Amino acid sequence: MKLEGRTAFVTGASRNIGRAIALAFAAEGADLVLNTRANRDELEAVAAECRKHGVRVAPVLGDVGDAAAVEAMVKEGTAALGAIDVLVCNAAIRPHKPITETSLEDWHRVIAVNLHSAFYLARAVVPGMKARGRGSIIALGGQSSLTGRAGTAAVTAAKTGLLGLVRALAAELGPSGIRVNMVVPGTIDTERRYAEWYPEFRQAPPGAPERLQRIPLGRLGRPEEIAEACLFLASDASAYITGDTIRVMGGSIIG
Repeated sequence: MKLEGRTAFVTGASRNIGRAIALAFAAEGADLVLNTRANRDELEAVAAECRKHGVRVAPVLGDVGDAAAVEAMVKEGTAALGAIDVLVCNAAIRPHKPITETSLEDWHRVIAVNLHSAFYLARAVVPGMKARGRGSIIALGGQSSLTGRAGTAAVTAAKTGLLGLVRALAAELGPSGIRVNMVVPGTIDTERRYAEWYPEFRQAPPGAPERLQRIPLGRLGRPEEIAEACLFLASDASAYITGDTIRVMGGSIIG
């Protein structure tokens, strides 16, 4: 059991990649604080699946882009399960819009959820990690953190900033035994509820042959494959890795 005796906080855990991470961690013995913004029923369903592995689970609702909400969720989670050993910053929003159609509200909301949230969460859990002399923080990046993409100014700015935060925290927290890394998913086979966020998929969806041709492995990734990378970074198998990035992208970006 790679994570037995540890507690992990996973944001955006009600579906897709977050759900897969929660289940993978539960299967390896981690107690879990699971977050989503508002859909309690979905989150409780994931929590029930995780509990089948014999672990404790504390579902917490709240907006990760709100500093007070993050502080409250961390307090609720630690009160229920004790110290947090692993933090996975997975929650994100990805509206794709030209810069002239990106409102100020759009811009600030994307930055809050995709970047500010990681700062809020890290600030809340790091004191406890320092006290125990260990911890692993994992941020979920995206292709936009590696290369610019048209129509993604807010998302690209946030994810690039997130990569910078990962590197800075790795340098700062390494002496305290806390590792900080990023997992970068490629095009993953997930449910996309907000079709308006992805106008480029109207003509050719993610699994269309012309899109798969751009991926050397020739297929979409699976949420479970992202979860396995996160499990590696959460466990002692990656004890000498910090400030680094794992690309789970099927070769979409090589080099």
